Amino acid sequence: MTTDRPSDTTGGAAAAGAHAFHHAPAANCPFMPVFGPPAIMFERGRGTELWDADGKRYLDFLSGIAVVSLGHANPTVAEAVGDQLDRLLHVSNFFANPVATEAAVRIDDLLLAATGQRGQLFFTNSGAESNECAIKLARKFGGRGRHTVVSALGSFHGRTLATLAATGQPAKHEPFAPMPDGFRHVPWADLDAMRAAVDGSVAAVLIETVQGEGGVHPASTDYLQGIREICDEVGALMMVDEIQTGFARTGRWFGFEHAGISPDVVTLAKAMGNGMPVGACWARLDVASAFEPGDHGSTYSGTAIATAAVNAVIDEMQRIDAPAVAERRGQRIGEALRSVPGVAGIRGRGLMLGVELVPGIDAKEVYLDLLDRGLIVNAVTPTTIRLLPPITVTDDEIDEAVALIAACLADRLPDDPPVQQELL
Repeated sequence: MTTDRPSDTTGGAAAAGAHAFHHAPAANCPFMPVFGPPAIMFERGRGTELWDADGKRYLDFLSGIAVVSLGHANPTVAEAVGDQLDRLLHVSNFFANPVATEAAVRIDDLLLAATGQRGQLFFTNSGAESNECAIKLARKFGGRGRHTVVSALGSFHGRTLATLAATGQPAKHEPFAPMPDGFRHVPWADLDAMRAAVDGSVAAVLIETVQGEGGVHPASTDYLQGIREICDEVGALMMVDEIQTGFARTGRWFGFEHAGISPDVVTLAKAMGNGMPVGACWARLDVASAFEPGDHGSTYSGTAIATAAVNAVIDEMQRIDAPAVAERRGQRIGEALRSVPGVAGIRGRGLMLGVELVPGIDAKEVYLDLLDRGLIVNAVTPTTIRLLPPITVTDDEIDEAVALIAACLADRLPDDPPVQQELL
């Protein structure tokens, strides 16, 4: 494994500008302060590795929050996008393009294999937009008087007003009150509460198969199957948010496959473009037909350049059997971390893992220390760090990351740490 920085193909002025920005005071940052001051300026990436403006190397075990699942600068995706740049980027949705059409058919094929149903999809530019589309579709399908969407506390579905309202985190609602009406939240993994909430006013249940932002909590098979039954009983749609879990992250093409259910609507984004801004809302045919021309739209829906990346991602994931690779790599990480002092337990599926720390160890401090050591993770709760490495991560990179985590935790161990739990 090399620690050399990739060759710099940018001009000296650009590099100097990046360096100046990297070291500039926060007040000089040109971006709105919704993310806080950027901690690091990254200039290059290859596979699981990143290099910052000062040439320091990092292992990326966050993948842009489950986005670059095939690694940074993946050659298959880069070549497809580069070739498309020479042909066609965008023509508006008054017209069709063959690249988006192919991508739509291929995604529908994947979901046919997973659900047994044909459907139609709408391309978006982000996960929030995919969920916005799903919420509008549910309201149109349900009709007047049946527009409520039920979701779980601890969930995360986006930051637009509607998707934020669907997000089960009241603290995130407060600064933007009053929130749109028509949203109801119930405790996670509580089927009795779900059954009580889903009445004749409910158009849909919007649920994650693994709560990522909520702390990496996988939904049990019984829970997802129970929601399916509840929705069937009252005629509500079951809408599954696969923004973070979709496209092989959990060891299946889609997270709902672990439970053997067939949702009515599936929302996608993140890994489907490996860094290109693209998402999708898929619905079974009779549900999708609730939309009519003019009901929904987006200027950049299904651009040729974005969907060229989607087709390349599907090609490469099928070539390497990405779900099986994610399952194996996730098992390797879990087994290695299970024996690390300071780790109280592991949650998750495939390469979507939450590392629960023993009491007394602060996850944010661990995140910052690991960043300083050259490993990128994130503190998803005060006691949990989240690991989302590329599916293409190597065994050597896994071993290096585990060693860095072990060294970091060794410096923070309480006098009598609890015994590690089994992989969940």
